[in-house]
Amino acid sequence: MASEVCMLTTFDNPYDPFTQFTKWFLFDTEKGYNTCAYLARIARTSDEFTDEEYNQAVSLAIDEIIKFDFRNIYKKIYRNEKKQTA
Repeated sequence: MASEVCMLTTFDNPYDPFTQFTKWFLFDTEKGYNTCAYLARIARTSDEFTDEEYNQAVSLAIDEIIKFDFRNIYKKIYRNEKKQTA
């Protein structure tokens, strides 16, 4: 079973990183969050991973970031908007 694709975003970012990535990214970097770079530092990925393994590694990294998010600014979102976690 394929893992569902998720992304890390901030509560104040009004853009959808799945469908409005450029606007989402510009908002994110202007605020100084640099979420993509932060996630890249935490995620344990490899070019040899399958898509499912990669998605699982990213999901675990997002969970770790949220666990230690003392500013409470991050949330995990899914392509299927009905399934979101705070």
